[in-house]
Amino acid sequence: MKKVLITEFMEQDSVDKMSKHFEVTYDTNLHENLDNLSSLIVDTDAVIVRNKTQLNEALLANAKNLRFVGRLGVGLDNIDTEFCSNNNILVQPASGMNADSVAEYVITCALSLLKNIPIAHNGTSSGQWPRTSIESRELGGKTLGLLGFGVIGKKVSKLAQIFGAEVIAYDPFVSQADAKEHQVSLVKQEELYSLSDVISIHLPLTDETSDLINENTFNLMRKNPIIINSSRGTIVNEDDLLAAYHENVISGFALDVYSSEPVKAEFYDEISSSMNCILTPHTSGVTSESNVRVSQFIAEKTISFLGN
Repeated sequence: MKKVLITEFMEQDSVDKMSKHFEVTYDTNLHENLDNLSSLIVDTDAVIVRNKTQLNEALLANAKNLRFVGRLGVGLDNIDTEFCSNNNILVQPASGMNADSVAEYVITCALSLLKNIPIAHNGTSSGQWPRTSIESRELGGKTLGLLGFGVIGKKVSKLAQIFGAEVIAYDPFVSQADAKEHQVSLVKQEELYSLSDVISIHLPLTDETSDLINENTFNLMRKNPIIINSSRGTIVNEDDLLAAYHENVISGFALDVYSSEPVKAEFYDEISSSMNCILTPHTSGVTSESNVRVSQFIAEKTISFLGN
């Protein structure tokens, strides 16, 4: 019987479904125990991970039978995809399965930060009653700039347009016709930075996108925008982000991803309750509903692949 190894949380019904076809080892702590993981992966036919398990070359080289890697999510920077490609191992992300969740997160953060809700909440809960001292704005009439216009970007644009926002996007891999179909204007990066009231990042982490949003980028921003990153942490230079906020170059930010996860104390030390910011622990794509969709998708792909 073929063997499937699951190293992080997966919805139980999907685990049970695979167990009818394969010998399944399900241990959500395996990503923390490299010795056990290295031992178990030797004769595994498929391994299913989220983002904590680091499937590097040293680990994958031990996997003599491995032919399938299922990613319970989208980003692949924790998987040595080059090694997999060179060794006939299929890497299957759950593309699009958490897009609704991330899109809702982006719009929620945009609305909250435009209305300065983090500051208003902290002020009110501490007894200040800052009813007239905090500016509140609407998304309608604002320009939302999307860095990346894939599945998630398209869903964000649809939601933003309901509120009356104009949406522009930068994505060299998207055609003008595709963007026009979604009533979105494709622009150059520099234009997006200068024209946007809200900037949301939807890019994969590559050599080109690492540290893409930095001091030079912030200097191109003209409208004191809000920055939302639910993509990959190192795309945004966190030190430059904080400096831009304190210098009023940007008016707020929401981070769901970070250069180091969990976040280090040095970063937390720079955050105060008086800041218009939202920090969440890499959960923008994680909802009860998306967990079911992601798990079912990867379970079905695993069964289909190993059954051939």
